[in-house]
Amino acid sequence: MNVLSLFDGMSCARIALERAGIPVTNYFASEVDKSAIKISRDNWPLIRQLGDVTKIKYKTGGYQNSFVSQSDPSGLYFKGKIDLLIGGSPCQGFSVAGKQLNFEDPRSKLFFEFLRLKNECNPEFFLLENVKMPKSQQDIITGFLGVKPILINSNLVSAQNRERLYWTNIPFTEIEDKNIFLKDICDGFESGTLTQNKDEINTEIKRFTKRHIGITFHPNGNIRPYKTGKAGIGECTLICHTNNKSNTLIKSHAVKIYKGNPFKIRKVTQLEAERLQTVPDGYTKSVSYNQAISALGNGWTVDLIAHIFLGYNPNKK
Repeated sequence: MNVLSLFDGMSCARIALERAGIPVTNYFASEVDKSAIKISRDNWPLIRQLGDVTKIKYKTGGYQNSFVSQSDPSGLYFKGKIDLLIGGSPCQGFSVAGKQLNFEDPRSKLFFEFLRLKNECNPEFFLLENVKMPKSQQDIITGFLGVKPILINSNLVSAQNRERLYWTNIPFTEIEDKNIFLKDICDGFESGTLTQNKDEINTEIKRFTKRHIGITFHPNGNIRPYKTGKAGIGECTLICHTNNKSNTLIKSHAVKIYKGNPFKIRKVTQLEAERLQTVPDGYTKSVSYNQAISALGNGWTVDLIAHIFLGYNPNKK
């Protein structure tokens, strides 16, 4: 099959296609982040990078189809048509955690590039992923794509809570819970025995933030710091007990866990962050820790996407 992946990141979808047992003839990727492209190229050297999505045009003619970019007028030619269009357009303008600028945000307007190329390529199947957003915004996307979104939490297949919306015409089955927790993916299990000494906890938290904070203890062992008078601290929003699921891995801040005796907070390792997104161990090894966290935080939970792709390949179990 021929695949066009927009906002491709580090090519999580390419891993998912392989796990779903779907052979790929051509995989075209549109991405601009240099670190993400490096990860992709180091793992999938045959992926054909197209660059900025706004500069890509898809053309048909004769016995060949082509992608033409303003940065490469010569084009990339291939036989056949695009069978699968996939993408997770930048979510900052939609996120309920942000300013909710929706379609006025330049990043969220990139959804219309997905729509444009969907109309140009006319693929048999498509998949669009994005964050939870107000229903009024969901309905706009639904109106253009003609299918309603399905809300799925990646915690069904991973140790991470990560709710996302998926618009697709791929007929996939319900996802079973694999019951994976942080202790199952930690690089060296840490029991996370909780101290009740708030001064000790505060001392540790202040290694990550200089804000004046309070602390809430959850019965499940998680610790939630909060800024006085406000909920949540970006630098240290949740400190997780390893018997639980982690909070969502995002590009700007790594998930944090703790251990006891003595009490210590640490960021997840690069390997653990890979496992939260169910990518192969060592997949991001060619870039720095911060570059890897950014790429992984922007990426997809591979095993979830692979399950969706199984709907394209119903003979694979």
